[in-house]
Amino acid sequence: MSRFNLLFIGDVVGEGGVQILEQMLPSLKKKYATDFVIVNGENSHEGRGFNEDICHRLFAAGIDVLTGGDHSFDKHMIIPYLKTERRLLRPLNYPRGVAGLGYGIFESEGGDKIGVINLRGQVFFNNPIECPFRTADWVIPKLKDEVKYSFVDFHAEATAEKLAFAWYVDGRISAMSGTHTHVPTGDEQIFPGGLGYITDAGFTGPHVSVIGMDKDTAINRFLYQTPQKYKSGVEGNRINGVMYELDRETGKTRKIYRVTFPDFIREQ
Repeated sequence: MSRFNLLFIGDVVGEGGVQILEQMLPSLKKKYATDFVIVNGENSHEGRGFNEDICHRLFAAGIDVLTGGDHSFDKHMIIPYLKTERRLLRPLNYPRGVAGLGYGIFESEGGDKIGVINLRGQVFFNNPIECPFRTADWVIPKLKDEVKYSFVDFHAEATAEKLAFAWYVDGRISAMSGTHTHVPTGDEQIFPGGLGYITDAGFTGPHVSVIGMDKDTAINRFLYQTPQKYKSGVEGNRINGVMYELDRETGKTRKIYRVTFPDFIREQ
């Protein structure tokens, strides 16, 4: 084939998100002739964080790499697993000494190599973190001589930060997706240097909810302006992701489109 098909799936939320991937990912991979699958799973355990059992289930479902974000360390028992499982990434720009890896080079079933980088934004987060732009400057050259394809999961709150980062790395990586805000954006595009980009891939899990959270609990947070115990939604599971068709000669994105299953209701 002349294209390398990369599927990225947005933030998996809770048991519902895990289950729909177990049920549907094999079919989606076949439908889209997918060569490699990357999934952000930082909300997969009870809506916040990872655990080892869920990681095993997601890898068994056919996921090649799991990425994280600001909730990567919410469940402390994941730390020993982060130290040993190279397919489970956390943002690279956490301070030196933090457990786990922030990037890696991986091989598809067909033998193609792809570099995957996980970064977290700085804007609107409380805990300080190293600059993702400067972090990209030193890690991208490490990949360039070894891989043709490269992908960044940029886990950030601010749209402007995601777009600025995209312009900053255009021509240096193959593709990127923003994550964290859980709402799929309609701005999938290819930048002049061949970067496939979307501001946010959305989330995978219960959509009868408020970005994955039980809707009544979320409403009460706004009504009463008081903390509410976090509770994941349980209905309306949906997969949100992005497919990138990468050119095998140049490594650049040639086509990008959203993948949603089942689709949102648009008429009634």
